[in-house]
Amino acid sequence: MLARNAESLYWIGRYVERADDLARILDVAVHHLLEDSTVDPDRTSRSLLKVLGVEPPDGTLDVWSLTERVAYSRENSGSIVDSLARARENARGAREVTSTEMWECLNTTVNGLASRERAARLLGPHEFFRYVEERAAMFAGLADSTLSRDDGYRFLLLGRSVERVDMLVRLLLSRAGDRTLSPSWVTVLRSAGAHDTYLRTYRGALDAGRVVEFLLLDRLFPRSVFHAMRTAETALEELDNRPRSRIGARAEAPRLLGRARSELEFLRPGMLLEELQPRLLALLDTCTEVNEAVALQYFHSAPWVAWTDADARQDEMHVEAEL
Repeated sequence: MLARNAESLYWIGRYVERADDLARILDVAVHHLLEDSTVDPDRTSRSLLKVLGVEPPDGTLDVWSLTERVAYSRENSGSIVDSLARARENARGAREVTSTEMWECLNTTVNGLASRERAARLLGPHEFFRYVEERAAMFAGLADSTLSRDDGYRFLLLGRSVERVDMLVRLLLSRAGDRTLSPSWVTVLRSAGAHDTYLRTYRGALDAGRVVEFLLLDRLFPRSVFHAMRTAETALEELDNRPRSRIGARAEAPRLLGRARSELEFLRPGMLLEELQPRLLALLDTCTEVNEAVALQYFHSAPWVAWTDADARQDEMHVEAEL
């Protein structure tokens, strides 16, 4: 597969997952701000922007300025609209390795954002967020049902999984200092799309330790950090066509993922809440390092070599000597 197509599929997976996760996080956050009058909108909005890596603007923030910056903005990199537009542009340049259904889904989604945005400004942002979540789910389903399980699919899945880890870790960071019995942990579960599954798993018992354990370590829930990391590891193993090394991972990206996943997997029970914030920040750094390692291994072509006059003259001399 061409490096440019592999890179496009990788970033399509990341951008669509980013838009989906942002819509989920903002949908719950906006409802929380509107329903609870005791919450300070400016402080909560700034805390959320900081976790998302978005520079907060000057002035007081509220629900509307928060959604304007993170959801509707076309100038701010990383917003929902910007992420979906970037996903479509990548799909436009990689039409030969994506299905027609995937392209039509992305194109229709981006074209429908303007009308949904106008409705959201009048009626509230929930409809906009729900539209993004539904279209992202449709795109994921079309990718799963229309792509061959070849390298292209693996790059798409790798990008989706790396972004999922990154966004879920950021979501947990936003609540890392809350009390163990704080109702804000319900907000975390709902933002991750995990509330119903968590209640069925733990039979309704709400506890910060169990919430963090479920979102970080659950092996069966597809949006957990552990599950996403294992999916990314599997994709990388299948992308590496070389014989397996007898002494560990050959490439940097699998090594980084394996080390981070092992550190989580083999923690003693009950220790997740201890030093939770440093552990989450280390996972964010791992996501950045994995992204750089994947780009270096798969996307960067050989550097262009500038021929000098001396090089050209030396080649001419070799040709003359052979003649």
